[in-house]
Order: sequence, then C-alpha cells, then structure tokens
Amino acid sequence: MGKINWRGGALVAPVPPVMVSCGSDDKTNIITIAWTGIINTIPPKTYISVRPKRHSYNIIKESGEFVINLTPASLVRTADFCGIYTGAKVDKFKKCGLTPAPSAAVSCVSIAECPMSLECRVTDIIPLGSHDMFLADIVSVSVDESLIDEKGALHLECANLAAFAHGEYFELGKKLGSFGFSVRKNKKGKNVNKKGKAPHKG
Repeated sequence: MGKINWRGGALVAPVPPVMVSCGSDDKTNIITIAWTGIINTIPPKTYISVRPKRHSYNIIKESGEFVINLTPASLVRTADFCGIYTGAKVDKFKKCGLTPAPSAAVSCVSIAECPMSLECRVTDIIPLGSHDMFLADIVSVSVDESLIDEKGALHLECANLAAFAHGEYFELGKKLGSFGFSVRKNKKGKNVNKKGKAPHKG
C-alpha cells in the first residue's frame, strides 16, 4: 500500500493528555497539555509546550514551577474540560471536583485524584513559534500506593492511563511486551519471543 505525502505537521501519536497544575494561593490553575514528554534521564528532565496566550503561561513563567499529573481514563472528561476553559474565568479544581494536594518539593499543588504527579522546576524557556517550551527538572514524583507492590516495584500499567491521538482520547489497552522482551533469554539461554517460545532458526 502506498503513502501520500503531506506537508509537515504535528501528527506524532499517541501522546499523554496530562493535567498540569500550577500556581499557588489564588492563582492555582490546571491546564491540559499534550505536548510533553521525557527529554533526559540523569538528571530527570521533562518539558511542556504552552501557547503564550494561555492563562497558565504567565503563572508558570513567574513561579518557575508546575506539576505534571498523569490522567487516568476515568478523568478524561475532566482533562478535556480543563483544556477548553480558561482558568481566568473558572476555578477548575472546584468546578471539576478535584482535590488540590500539597506537593513535596514545589509550591504549586498536585491533583490528588491522579495516580502519579511529577513535580517540576523550570530551567529554560524556549520560544518555538506557536508555543514556548518550558524545560524543567523533575524534582519529585508522588505515586498512588495502589500502584506499588510489596517489593516496591511500580506497576503503572494498572493506572488505566489515557492517551491522545489526533483529537481523540483513548484508554491504554492490551500489553504487548516489556522493554527488552525482543532479545530477552529464557533460563536455558535461548532468545524468547513474546509468546514465551524460543524462535526457530531460519
């Protein structure tokens, strides 16, 4: 099947529709962001890209802090609402029935109903065009206890996280494998495919 070439566009998918909380006291707000991700491991760094005209833009720019709250499928409608209405006119915590929770390392609150919150401190602001990118250090992470087993291992697959692709929301579904499964070896030293069987030599 052939492909049709279009001009360049923002069509990477899926992406996480996270709810970013920012500000403190009377300036607390939530903005839904899809342009986000991890850009470095050590030190852990992330980014969010925000249009300068958004209400949260100046709040984040002035405070230098924000919290990325991962969105479960159960809160997709809430995330969509927070991405449409402006915090200049709506108290989104109150309107959506969300609970502001104290953060461990930053002054802005986290969202208690979200299974994981990444507390971030801005290091750079990069103008890109339609959006400005806030580069940030991830200074603390809070995780729902229900996602941690008795050995202390994180099971984020149990959080029923949402995904966003080309204007539509989805719930993460069937697990296909884990990192390194394509080359993982069984106890006998043979490579194992995703069905747990050693592949035939061909």
